[in-house]
Amino acid sequence: MINITNWYCIRKPISIFIFFALLLLGAAAELQAARIKDLAAFRGVRANQLVGYGLVVGLAGSGDSDDAKFMLQSLSSMLEKMGVTVKPEEIEVKNVAAVIVTAELPPFARQGSRLDVLVNSLGNAKSLQGGTLLMTPLKGADGLVYAVAQGPISTGGFTVGANTGDKVQKNFTTVGRVAQGGLVEREIPFNLNHKERLSLSLHRPDFTTATRMAQAINEVLSAGAASAQDSGTVQVAVPPTYLGDMARLIAAIEGVNVIPDSVSRVVINERTGTVIMGESVRISTVAIAHGNLSVQIRTSFNVSQPLPFSRGGETVVTPETQTMVQEGRAPLYVMPEGVSIGEVVRALNALGVTPRDLISIFQALKAAGALQAELEII
Repeated sequence: MINITNWYCIRKPISIFIFFALLLLGAAAELQAARIKDLAAFRGVRANQLVGYGLVVGLAGSGDSDDAKFMLQSLSSMLEKMGVTVKPEEIEVKNVAAVIVTAELPPFARQGSRLDVLVNSLGNAKSLQGGTLLMTPLKGADGLVYAVAQGPISTGGFTVGANTGDKVQKNFTTVGRVAQGGLVEREIPFNLNHKERLSLSLHRPDFTTATRMAQAINEVLSAGAASAQDSGTVQVAVPPTYLGDMARLIAAIEGVNVIPDSVSRVVINERTGTVIMGESVRISTVAIAHGNLSVQIRTSFNVSQPLPFSRGGETVVTPETQTMVQEGRAPLYVMPEGVSIGEVVRALNALGVTPRDLISIFQALKAAGALQAELEII
């Protein structure tokens, strides 16, 4: 007969074990899930790129040379607007540089908002270090001015040189940033609260992910509110309780967790020898033989001396070269079908190959039809 006290002592550790096991399983599921905010974006809520042409002044002799005619013309035009008339060919300065200024206008940016701008040398300036960007209009794709940029430039590096030609440089000093140097002057009209439907655009289109996203949204809002239109679009009908309060609706949708799905893929970088495999990569049963051909060249130097008391003889060094070619032993190895990424890795490691050898093996597996994944070479 089992004592009740002993039975309780037995059940208690088992219950604790089951509790922690379920907790770990729940944590693993949460780790696989991702927020809709990280998987998709609302159509219409996007940034816009801005670009402009300007001048940087205050450089310590590291600006554009006289060969940059466009800089001289721009400087002459700017001085003329300020009441100073001077011809471009009469200008001889080295502390001015022509630059291209770029920025990104975030969604819902209002007048007076500040932007970070990036300044890039357009001519042959050696450095923008210590320079100041003059007022530069930033235009959008429609040709309208949406922001104005001005301020001191931070290059994040330096260039130090001597008259002898020696130079020490850290980072690229012909590219700089003006922190909060852009000022928004025009707003992009977009009325979000008047919308009756919202569209989500997936960053990586996938039918399974789009269906799961629609189901997760329906669980939070109401049945039938969201539907997957295609692999890259999910439409959401605005519930009556959220009419006129789109910000709260978008915040509720962005926080929904979805387990994304993706196509099995093997990414190969031939320049660095990097091989990355996805979780769902599978390999069919196949036989592989992979061998290496090694070539070794040895050179030894011998000293040849003339005979004693000889006339006109010289001591010379004669090289002797030996070339050896050896082909590595490559037995035929049967790679079983892998049902998980761990089994695939163990099967490949059994071959004893290097990452660069894996690139050739994966290409051959794909050609043989044994690799159940997409092969992407970057």
